[in-house]
Amino acid sequence: MADRRRINGPVGQTTPPVYASAPAKRTARKLGDDAIRKIFLKTGVTPSASGSAYLEVEDPTTTSPSGTSLKLTCTVHGPRALPRSAPFSPHIILSTHVKYAPFATRHRRGYLRDSSERDLGVHLETALRGAIIADRWPKSGVDIIVTIIEGDQNRDSPEYERDEGWDMMNVLSGCITVASAAIADAGIDCVDTVSGGVAALVVKDAQSQPFIVLDPDVAGYHKVLAACCVAYLPTRDEVTNIWFKGQLPGADAMIYTKLIERSLVACRNANRVLVQSLNDTVHQAKVPS
Repeated sequence: MADRRRINGPVGQTTPPVYASAPAKRTARKLGDDAIRKIFLKTGVTPSASGSAYLEVEDPTTTSPSGTSLKLTCTVHGPRALPRSAPFSPHIILSTHVKYAPFATRHRRGYLRDSSERDLGVHLETALRGAIIADRWPKSGVDIIVTIIEGDQNRDSPEYERDEGWDMMNVLSGCITVASAAIADAGIDCVDTVSGGVAALVVKDAQSQPFIVLDPDVAGYHKVLAACCVAYLPTRDEVTNIWFKGQLPGADAMIYTKLIERSLVACRNANRVLVQSLNDTVHQAKVPS
């Protein structure tokens, strides 16, 4: 017998309603081209996990009450022994899982991971593998789970309907940073704290020339030509992962190198927030309650 009191939600994907008095298109960013948006990072938010972290990125041009455009949470489970049936491994087995919440983007996400989420997981695993000292835990495994609570998309303007996936660059950058903080909170030995940064080649309007910005707000520009996301170890001066997307103009042959260099600047800025958050956690642990 069916429950008449239960109101079932829609089966397929849904989009929020667009009213007649739609807000105007969002203007370009108020920050400088060489600055990144403010980042809030806190560790130890999930007591049941071995390590956890929460990250928010401020959106200075939004009109929503939250004032943020990206929210991520990460939990680390392990290191723990592998099953006896598993083959012997001289190093730790790293498993990453990245998933959008169903309400994270403009179009409702499914409960099963799609190809974009699997790609984010592969890039995240590559970025973290270069930082973890894997031979400290033979025949052990660790699970790193990142949940995207709110994606880096403009929810205010109905004109920004077509999503070309440029926001995934900022999402991956945040996933790398929050996962590094959660790994440090779990006490897993690493050679350095890895952080993510993004630089993009954008066009402000149809008549302007393309230029490079850090931490791009996709909705604030006329078009994004190319973007580069880099995972960087600042102390060792090493890059563990590079994800490039787009098409570069052939006029400047050094534009690809410039994009990577600007991405490293964004990585260093994000690493300062990461190190400060870890230092605050250590100081709070030393203070007697």
